[in-house]
Amino acid sequence: MRTRRTLRTASLAVAFLASAWLAGCGPTKPVKHPWTPKDPQGPAGPETAREVDRDDWWREARFGLFVHWGLYALTEGRWGERDNYGEWIRDSAPIPAAEYRALAQRFDARGFEPRAWARLAREAGMRYVVFTAKHHDGFCLFNSEHTEFDSQGSAAERDLTLEVVEAFRSEGLRVGLYYSILDWDHPDYLPRRAWDDRPAEDADFLRYEAYLRAQVKELLTRYGAIDLLWFDGQWEGTWSHASGLALHELCRELRPAILVNNRVDKGRAEDGSTTPGFAGDFATPEQVIPGAPLEGPWETCLTMNRHWGWNAADAEWKSARELVQTLIDVASKGGNLLLNVGPRGDGSFPPEAVERLQQIGAWMAQNAESIRSTTASPIGSFPWGRATWKAREKGGTLYLHVFEWPDNGVLRVPGIGNRDNLRVRVLAEPTLKPRMQAEDDGLALHLPLRDTAPNQLSITFAIEIGEEPIFHRAPLVYAPSDVFVDPIEVRIASGSPKLRVRYTLDGSEPTTSSLLYQGPFELTTSAELRVRSFQDGRPVGPVTQRRFVREELRMPVEPANLEPGLWLRREARELSALPPLGTEPSGAPEAASAIAIDAAADRAKLWMRWEGFLEIPKSGVWRFALRSDDGSRLALGRSVIVDNDGLHGVQIKEGAAALAAGLHPVTIEWFNATGTADVHLAVAPPGGDFGPAPAELFRRFKR
Repeated sequence: MRTRRTLRTASLAVAFLASAWLAGCGPTKPVKHPWTPKDPQGPAGPETAREVDRDDWWREARFGLFVHWGLYALTEGRWGERDNYGEWIRDSAPIPAAEYRALAQRFDARGFEPRAWARLAREAGMRYVVFTAKHHDGFCLFNSEHTEFDSQGSAAERDLTLEVVEAFRSEGLRVGLYYSILDWDHPDYLPRRAWDDRPAEDADFLRYEAYLRAQVKELLTRYGAIDLLWFDGQWEGTWSHASGLALHELCRELRPAILVNNRVDKGRAEDGSTTPGFAGDFATPEQVIPGAPLEGPWETCLTMNRHWGWNAADAEWKSARELVQTLIDVASKGGNLLLNVGPRGDGSFPPEAVERLQQIGAWMAQNAESIRSTTASPIGSFPWGRATWKAREKGGTLYLHVFEWPDNGVLRVPGIGNRDNLRVRVLAEPTLKPRMQAEDDGLALHLPLRDTAPNQLSITFAIEIGEEPIFHRAPLVYAPSDVFVDPIEVRIASGSPKLRVRYTLDGSEPTTSSLLYQGPFELTTSAELRVRSFQDGRPVGPVTQRRFVREELRMPVEPANLEPGLWLRREARELSALPPLGTEPSGAPEAASAIAIDAAADRAKLWMRWEGFLEIPKSGVWRFALRSDDGSRLALGRSVIVDNDGLHGVQIKEGAAALAAGLHPVTIEWFNATGTADVHLAVAPPGGDFGPAPAELFRRFKR
């Protein structure tokens, strides 16, 4: 894994919804994205899968096992005087190549019992595994024809991946394999580390890519129908968007039904989300639980202590209660939890990990229905816990997960409008019979007082709703853009057909006398839309607000003597915010074809500015999205369209402009203080979805 962050809650500023760049503004190859409309894909055959149901099993599972095992486990996290290393020890210690490779002759896997792993995972309630076939150190835990640096050539003299695959399948679990794009051992991998004394001139990254693709082909053709490929190590500058697309396409060709994470390509942000137009079936937050449900499929991976690989000195184990409540929190937001175990050097699971998996399994034995096949909470989260939802053809079940037992014995559940056809049960305590009472804004469950509360990691109440559910959530407003030129259609969706939705267009609070929403309507002028649901004449749930602005088209300019590309200036400068618009970095102009940070750049304390023209092929409202760490800004002429300035981690900001076809002056700026350096520009044409800004859009003056 790339990072080791402590568990925290973080909300993602924007969840991108896009796939390929709009056909009609120039031919482009469609790029599938996990939350775009789905079409059949893949050649005919036993594994042909519709994208709409390819991930059904994965969504239903909600809980999987991650296993980080390799030569690094033999070191137990210690090298020299330090004992805080993990799976990155080869690089972070660093360990000389000959000494690290010599570990393979001690790697005998004498404690490796894959059937015990699989049984433990199944009994813990997990439904799939992701096993490290190759990590960043380049050591392969499978028998590869393309290297001798593998488990077959180690003291184990075994194909360990084959044994894992067979063991987990025998227990009825799905199988995924982790494969690192980054490879410190391979002679053709670039860039070289500072400690690597091999000359870079002898390396050929294209040869490395051929090696990588050959190994992926081995993994997808020798072990039956692998269900998932989990890539990592894609962040270095030598791996390109084109490389990611080609690798994703190879996986699809070989196994049409396979799931591939978003680290196959270059579009993963540090928060795990996927940039528009980049490949990947699901987003991959790491050591993070988003603060709210994300758009599209996502899975967060999490360590039980601080390390992914085995570290004997790491005693900071999360409790079973914390892990169960983390699983619930993730499921309540519509995500999956991939919980990691780092086996010891001999292949045995640490007893601390076994104990926690057994405790989780005991809870899942009584409560699994509240996790598997559920979707995100329709009524948000609560101070006392979380909720998950399982829909049926008529009605459904709302699961209430109680982390904090109420002192007064009253559990208030706001946001439920149903009053009839309700029944409550307690999954792990069938003798507990809470009394349910309707309140103005939801339901109240009357429970025993805290001193008689059941001793559980989390108590789960199941409210059976035997009719169309009524949820008091904020109405959703759908429109092509907040900026428009021609009249636009606006649609509104509430939490139930039984609720009445009223709205205003002048920014005033909706009341029972406000406009009643009866179907899509057209906006012809600027408006301050406010929307609220009503039940039995009472306002319920939050108000949704959205501002729409009608603009005239910005007219193009007619510069002469242009060529493709942009002019880039840079300056080594410590900033906390971008300089005023129009200020230029001190560096000499450099020709650039796109908005990108070159792999060789020193990215700390750096300011970059791209300038030129956007060639807009079609009049209308164009949307722009800047993803960056730290600040960034996009201006058309003197107007700032996207302001993502300031010191911050990876975040996305959007803006829109009404543009006539032709050339428009554009400036994109970005700076980085320290740490992660990231900037990407995405563009959505009128009526279309976001995609990476095509290089064909950019023009610059000839010099």
